Amino acid sequence: MRDDLGLFAAGDAGPGAPTASAPLPVDPSAPLAVRMRPRDLDEVVGQEHLLRPNSPLRRLVEGRGGSSVILYGPPGTGKTTLANLVASTSGRHFVALSALSAGVKDVRAVIDDARTRQIHGQRTVLFIDEVHRFSKSQQDALLAAVENGIVLLVAATTENPHFSVIAPLLSRSLIAELQGLDEQGVAAVVRRAVADERGLAGTVEVTDEAVDDIVRLSGGDARRSLTVLEAAADAAEGGVVTPEIVELSLDAAPVRYDRDGDQHYDVTSAFIKSIRGSDVDAALHYLARMLVAGEDPRFIARRLMIHASEDIGMADPTALLSASAAAEIVQKVGMPECRLALAQATIHLATAPKSGAVISAIDAAMSDVRAGRVGEVPRHLRDGHYAGAKGLGNGVGYRFPHDASAGVVRQQYPPDELVGRDYYSPTGHGNERELSARVGKLRSITRDRP
Repeated sequence: MRDDLGLFAAGDAGPGAPTASAPLPVDPSAPLAVRMRPRDLDEVVGQEHLLRPNSPLRRLVEGRGGSSVILYGPPGTGKTTLANLVASTSGRHFVALSALSAGVKDVRAVIDDARTRQIHGQRTVLFIDEVHRFSKSQQDALLAAVENGIVLLVAATTENPHFSVIAPLLSRSLIAELQGLDEQGVAAVVRRAVADERGLAGTVEVTDEAVDDIVRLSGGDARRSLTVLEAAADAAEGGVVTPEIVELSLDAAPVRYDRDGDQHYDVTSAFIKSIRGSDVDAALHYLARMLVAGEDPRFIARRLMIHASEDIGMADPTALLSASAAAEIVQKVGMPECRLALAQATIHLATAPKSGAVISAIDAAMSDVRAGRVGEVPRHLRDGHYAGAKGLGNGVGYRFPHDASAGVVRQQYPPDELVGRDYYSPTGHGNERELSARVGKLRSITRDRP
């Protein structure tokens, strides 16, 4: 078995060697997270939605499944653990490749060996970690072998495979989305590691408060929780791990956020929807997540400017000014100070009255134009400043609104085909309450209608 990952305790030097069997005992000097990797499904914490009886993923782990699978989820949720369990299943040859180091040549070598093994009745399971890092040509090299059952593919990725894996490979695989562990799950992992002989074997005591801190710092990542625990145990004086020891060992929780992947889109979507929903605190939370993770503040500013017109518009015209000002400060000042302007604009937009009337109005108008409802510009509105224009009737009869005491006159402005067509419909929210009455009055004057 080839193991570019260093994840499996048993294996051979490469294709053609004996079939992998149960992993050998783990080196006691290995990191705690490696020593505590589950040995069977009963030790797996979380992912109940994927491991229910007779589910495709459980059948695969138990050696009965025949479907390729892409394991997708945050770090520390069990992707490597499940691959390790598949590796220990008897009767199947297991090969592990890392997309960080393997190339097309490596993939083809595995496939060639798998064909030979298939002739002799042996199935090959190919595990690819970080599959999203495989190029299109590398992924293409897998297609025929996966489709024809030459290899059973088990791939792992922290990024949404719909963005990072080619469609033909997706259609040939099941997608199993692993969820971040909840607080109870991470706490169970930590307490097991404290007591288990493979772990700390009860050599240290971890207070309940310290467990709570480790859970908070882990961010739903079981592997990280064990890394924090191991560091705290090493630093513990008197064999007791306290919150103070935990904080000294690691004082910053991880932020899972990939500027090119699904987290980017998910957090941005939640940010905008929280502003639209007028939840200022949630909006600030998602803003903070983006800033801490290193998102480009110019991107955030652009989203705020778009949102100011799309979801607030004339209900509070100053929202667009606030967003534009924040964007200018981002350009002139930069991080970290520009976070204040972005926060101020976020608070302004989240607490402002909401209206989608602006986007509805322009979309309706553009829809009519695309449908061919354009018509001729009325002659009295056409340009009458060039020689011969008057002879064509251009500009003749135009009434200048400033000459009227009210500043508004009865006059046809749209093409004949669109007379009476209303695009802008003010809401009763914020500034549009007054606009609603004003727009109605203006239409009654310009169109001479009640």
